[in-house]
Amino acid sequence: MSITRQNLSVIIVSYKSENVIENCINSIDPEIEIIVIDNSSNDELKKKIEAKYKNVRCILSKENLGMGAGNNLGIKNVKKDFALILNPDVVLEKNSMNEIFTISKEIDDFAIIAPISDKKEYPNYILKKDHNFDSVKPFQVKSVDGFAMLLNLKKLNQFEIFRNHKYFDENIFMYLENDDLCKRLSDLGENIYIAPKSKIMHLGAKAVDNKYKNEIELSRNWHWLWSKFYYNKKHYGFFSALLNGLPSFISASIKFLLYSLILNKGKRKIYFNRILGFSNALMGKKSHYRPKLNNFNDLEN
Repeated sequence: MSITRQNLSVIIVSYKSENVIENCINSIDPEIEIIVIDNSSNDELKKKIEAKYKNVRCILSKENLGMGAGNNLGIKNVKKDFALILNPDVVLEKNSMNEIFTISKEIDDFAIIAPISDKKEYPNYILKKDHNFDSVKPFQVKSVDGFAMLLNLKKLNQFEIFRNHKYFDENIFMYLENDDLCKRLSDLGENIYIAPKSKIMHLGAKAVDNKYKNEIELSRNWHWLWSKFYYNKKHYGFFSALLNGLPSFISASIKFLLYSLILNKGKRKIYFNRILGFSNALMGKKSHYRPKLNNFNDLEN
């Protein structure tokens, strides 16, 4: 089945993203339905964007769900066959969607199609073994980054594991939820493609207002090591996760001690959070850390 404006919804999970989300929305064809899941429960944002954009519906989550659960909530409200997952700091080039529409008519069977990042030095995909990059034709990949990925819901819903709107693993708050989905689809023999003529600009780590950058940096460091351990344990076993994560844990421990000695409070907090993220995952604890935005200015040296 080919993708059209009528059978596609766009899902954007936002969190303190007022500074970038309108640029994202403005780059999307106004004929396409957009569902914003706002994890900061910003009623003013909801009123503003719903009044300004007739194709946008904003749903306020009751809590900060993270990326995976936020995307699942968005998909739960989709009545179409396809859902394009976008981060709020992504901007589509003018012809990006038309290229995906065209490619969907050429590919017989796909679970995911993703546009390509305009930053060639930072590819948003990992190539599948024995497959090569192609600048013109769609090519198969092992996985794609979660900031822009189009899901074939009709295909995914054929599998029991994806029913009840559990596409992304909600144990993961942030990082690797996209890799986890791609890994499960790959294990099922499903195809993931990059559309090389469909280009996007990803600002990278700009989805949250810059005034919160210190606390968000602590959150990112905690969750990166937690998610990395959880992902490897889930798919490759405990000892693989341990061996894969130990170098980062040891490095973080050494740097924590170093920055404690030289009284660099900011760096000490960052590496302490890395230690905590790994330790909590090692002990089997949930991904519980949440940004404390009431204290967002406390990461000073």
